[in-house]
Amino acid sequence: MKPTNKKINQSAYQSTPYQSQLTRRESLKWLGVLSASALVTSVGGCSDFLNSQNDASNVVKGHWPNLKLSPITAHGYGKDPNMVTPSSPWPKTLTADQLTLVATLADILVPRDGDVPSASDVNVPDVIDEWVSAPYEKQQRDRLTILSALTWIDDESRLRFSTPFVALSTKQQFEIMDDIAYQNSDVPEPFQKISRAFSVFRKLVVAAFFCSPEGTKDLGYIGNVPIMGAYPGPTAEAKIHLQKIIADLGLA
Repeated sequence: MKPTNKKINQSAYQSTPYQSQLTRRESLKWLGVLSASALVTSVGGCSDFLNSQNDASNVVKGHWPNLKLSPITAHGYGKDPNMVTPSSPWPKTLTADQLTLVATLADILVPRDGDVPSASDVNVPDVIDEWVSAPYEKQQRDRLTILSALTWIDDESRLRFSTPFVALSTKQQFEIMDDIAYQNSDVPEPFQKISRAFSVFRKLVVAAFFCSPEGTKDLGYIGNVPIMGAYPGPTAEAKIHLQKIIADLGLA
């Protein structure tokens, strides 16, 4: 399995309990950036389909967890949040075992590659925890999907190897991942629903990583860098383009 362009280090996955290194202020700010990211715009529709109980085409072949989650009843920030000294308007909901599983899976998807850190190195699991715990519609569409996927992966691990996923060898972990990591006509029917659910999780992990400072650096993004000296102004090409847009809008 190779879901990113990074060379996978098959000995670097999470095997110890994940320890959060982010303050709540940092993880909430990161949640805001991720929520606005174009990288997660396609996640919601997939979750709507996965969570539908009335779609005849959504019949599960194989095992699937029937989770009964307590509803998120906390209120959000409203229209005027204080991000200088933010409060914690909702509790984070992932357990320690779930966070460690998220970290293990996230590091399979985005492993350490030379000087580029892994997903857990930059605290992606904290952001996934914020995502599934937030009371907003977009996040709650994904909550059941992601928690079902985590439960399925551990259930499958116990069925095959009689042990939780995080305790498996790398070879055993990849045996499960290779069955669920792709979405195409070759995916066996018992793995079709989990492959769609895992796709939601994968998109969030990758988007969260590339919203981090380390991720944007790995992309080669150089925005938000101060210009030294006097501002040179827009280029002649940019001015011509802007003038054309203004003319097309009838604002010239």
